[in-house]
Amino acid sequence: MLDVQLGELLGGAPAGIDEALGLVAGFDDALVHGFARIGEEPAAALGALAGALAASPLGDRLGESVEKVVAGSIGDEHLAALAGGRAALTGAVHDALLGRLDAALGRTRAPWEAKPGTGDLPDNLLAGCRVWLRELAIVGWRGVDHDVVSSSDQAIEALLAVPALRGLAVLLDGLAAELRASCPVSTMERVPARRWADLWTRALLLSQSGPWNGGAEQVSGRLLILGADVHEHATVVRVQVHGILEPAAGAPARLVRTSVAAAKVDTIVGPAVWRLMSGHPVLLGALAEHRSLEITDMPLLAGGDLVWHDDRARAGEETDPFATARVQLGAAVAAPVPPLDRHPVRIAEPVFIEGYTVDGETLELGAGNTLALDLDRLPRCTPLTPELVAASSACLGLLRWDGGRWLLQPIAVQATVKKKPVAVHAGDWAMGPTDPKVVKAEAKSGDAVAVLRERAGRLLRK
Repeated sequence: MLDVQLGELLGGAPAGIDEALGLVAGFDDALVHGFARIGEEPAAALGALAGALAASPLGDRLGESVEKVVAGSIGDEHLAALAGGRAALTGAVHDALLGRLDAALGRTRAPWEAKPGTGDLPDNLLAGCRVWLRELAIVGWRGVDHDVVSSSDQAIEALLAVPALRGLAVLLDGLAAELRASCPVSTMERVPARRWADLWTRALLLSQSGPWNGGAEQVSGRLLILGADVHEHATVVRVQVHGILEPAAGAPARLVRTSVAAAKVDTIVGPAVWRLMSGHPVLLGALAEHRSLEITDMPLLAGGDLVWHDDRARAGEETDPFATARVQLGAAVAAPVPPLDRHPVRIAEPVFIEGYTVDGETLELGAGNTLALDLDRLPRCTPLTPELVAASSACLGLLRWDGGRWLLQPIAVQATVKKKPVAVHAGDWAMGPTDPKVVKAEAKSGDAVAVLRERAGRLLRK
C-alpha cells in the first residue's frame, strides 16, 4: 500500500542532513559579507566546510583554496573549489533524500554515466562570466550596488549570443535582476543568502567547461502524459510536462519530462499565458485533450529531459493519466540526476495517491501518516484549485522537499463536485479555458496577448 510506503518516507529525514545543511549555511553567511576581509567566524565556517570534505576527492584542493581565500588570495580556481565543495554537500543531501524516496516507493533509477562534452565552449566568454562572479564573492551580497550589478551586462549579452551558453546567460540575468531590484543590498533587513548562494554556485560551476548534461540520445516511442507543472514569473512562463515513455524498441518504460517556455510581461497572467506557447500545438493539444503522443527521434538528455520538437510528435489516442499512473508509474525506470541538478529543491518526483482524506492543507493517509500539501504552487492559469484538492479522493502530484519536510504539489485530482465525479488536470486549459465563467471574464477584459503582439508589430513596421 502506498500509504505504508510513504509512511517509511515520512518517518524522518536521513541522518546527517541537518549537519550538512549547517555547513552550507556557514558558507552562505560568509558569502553575505564577502571574502575581501574574512573575519574569524566566516573563516571557521570555510574551514569546517573543508574539514567535512577532507577525505573526498575534493579534499586537498578545497583545503588549499580555503587557506588562500582566508589569506586574501582569491583566484578563479579557489572559488571554483569552494563552489564545488558547497555543491558536493547539497548533492549529498539530495542523494540521501532521493535514495530514501526511491526505496520507499520501490522506484528503480538508472545510474548516471558521464559522457564527453559535445564541443569546446568559448573560454573567453566563460572567463568574463567568472570575473563578475568573483567580484560578487569579494564584495559579498552586502556590498552589491548598482555599479556591481551593471558590470555583468556585457558578459550576459555576450553569452546570450551563443546558443550553447544561453542557459548560463539566463541564470546570470536572473541573478542580476534580483540583485538590481534589491540594491543597495546593504539596506536590506534580510538577505536571501541560501537562494543567492545557490545561484552563484551553479553559475560558477557552469562557467567551467564540462559535460554537465551528459549528452543526449535520440528516442522514439509512445509518450503517456501524467500531468503538467506551470512555472510562472513576471517575465517568463514555463510548462514542464511529466510522462512515461514507452520506447519503440521495447525497452522498459522510462519516467521523462519535457518543457516549453515563453517570454512574457507582467500584465499577461492567468489562462492567457497559454497563448504565449501557441508554437507547440501538438504538445498543448495532448495536454488539453488527454492524448498520448507518438514521438520520433526526439533528443533525450541523460537526466530524463526530452528536448521538445513539436514537429517530431503527433497526437495519439485518448488516455487517462490516472489509469496510466495506476498501471505503469510504479514500474517505470526513473532517470539519473545530472551532477549540477543534485540539490534538494530540485526534487519533484511524480506519485499517485488515493484513498486519503484532506484536513486543511494536509493529506491523512491512514496508519497515522500525514503529508503536507504544497498549495502555494498551484498556478493561476489552470482549473486546479485548493477547493478541488480539498474535495478530492485521488491525486497525481509531485513530491518535493522544502523546509525540512516532504510536501505534495497536486497536478491533477479526482474529486466529487455537486455529487458528480470529476477529473481536473493542470493542463486542461492548454488550448484555452473551458469554464464558461472564465471565458466570459476573458472576453470582457480583452486578449492582452493579441493586443501586445499587434502593438509590437506596429512598432516593427515603423
